[in-house]
Amino acid sequence: MLTADQVLDQQKNLQASLFGLTAKAFEGYEKLVELNLQVAKTALGEAAETAQQAITVKDPQELWALQASLLQPTAEKAVAYSRHLYDIASSTSSEFVKLAESQVADAQVKFGAVVDNATKNAPAGTENAVALVKSAVAAANNAYESLHKAAKQASEIAESNFNAVTSTAVKATQNATRTAKRATA
Repeated sequence: MLTADQVLDQQKNLQASLFGLTAKAFEGYEKLVELNLQVAKTALGEAAETAQQAITVKDPQELWALQASLLQPTAEKAVAYSRHLYDIASSTSSEFVKLAESQVADAQVKFGAVVDNATKNAPAGTENAVALVKSAVAAANNAYESLHKAAKQASEIAESNFNAVTSTAVKATQNATRTAKRATA
């Protein structure tokens, strides 16, 4: 049985974990706000510069050339922004995953200790029930491990797909820019 001190210690650990996760969530939010402010400042400066360039355009060919020169950097910036967003979300969620994994591992150890203690003190004739409980615990642990591995694989596949889509978008933008430059030449 759990003592009052053990329950109190568990509550303290849970509270510390909760506040730690809250701090990590705010840290991720701060990074997101910082990124968006940086992007907004940069976009404003670039918009002013582009407006100045557009004012000095003398003919439609120059306007097309200006537009073509802006296409690739804009797409690359969008890809970079997406990458930063992904990195922020990934690092923030990895903190949550680490805590969840440690909590699950701790719970598995504690539950295993409770089961072992209960089986040691089990009355005679309950060996089949004890074996059934141990088997159920082992099956639950195996199921958790399988789900954990599947989740990691899904995460790796999602990251790989994100990188592939990003690469494809950059290449498509580069091709479109080259085509636009040829059309204006």
